[in-house]
Amino acid sequence: MNTTKQTLKFLFNSILAFVAFILVYIVFGFLFSKITVNEEVSQSQKQEIEIFIKTNGVHTDIIVPIKNEIKDWSSEIQFQHTKSKDSIMNYLAFGWGDKGFYLDTPEWSDLKVSTALKAATGLSTTAMHTTFYKTITENTSCKKIKISKENYKKMTAYISNSFKRDLNQNIEWISGHSYAKNDAFYNAIGSYSLFKTCNSWANSTLKESNQKAAFWTPYDGGIFCHYN
Repeated sequence: MNTTKQTLKFLFNSILAFVAFILVYIVFGFLFSKITVNEEVSQSQKQEIEIFIKTNGVHTDIIVPIKNEIKDWSSEIQFQHTKSKDSIMNYLAFGWGDKGFYLDTPEWSDLKVSTALKAATGLSTTAMHTTFYKTITENTSCKKIKISKENYKKMTAYISNSFKRDLNQNIEWISGHSYAKNDAFYNAIGSYSLFKTCNSWANSTLKESNQKAAFWTPYDGGIFCHYN
């Protein structure tokens, strides 16, 4: 009888601790998302290059020119890696995230418990999802940002350093996987977790390039609230 009581007490305390953790996570995620960093820096910079932040309602992408005087992404992110192989494109989107979610969960109905647990605890690998665009339309889910050349160099360096590379420093294409005709996946570095999500990566990309961003945010709204 005592053993049963101890077991029930342990289960109750475990559930209580889990619920408390989730509540604390939500509260701190909300509060830290509202703290703006780099606001003065971003306002004082030269507005020389257009980039965009885009959300699908859950995940944030950073969108940049495919090619300019600072960086030619097409030398690494190749049109031939997409289904369409269409080279008449002007912009390239980057989204870092959990590899299991990206490759094995095209729909929420495909989500496995093992995939979710690995993603939440930082036990899985990551991937970079890249998407080519011909044009970008600015709206409530896609915001234009103009940054200086110096800060764009910092942005491209941060994105580039997020890719996993082979011994010859080439990025590693994950063949056979795409969502549509103009996208491709590549291996990335780092581990996804509750504290480093796809949105916190995008937020860090903005922070590293001296753009307005949240102190920390796990969700897309924590980024976009600084660009309303």
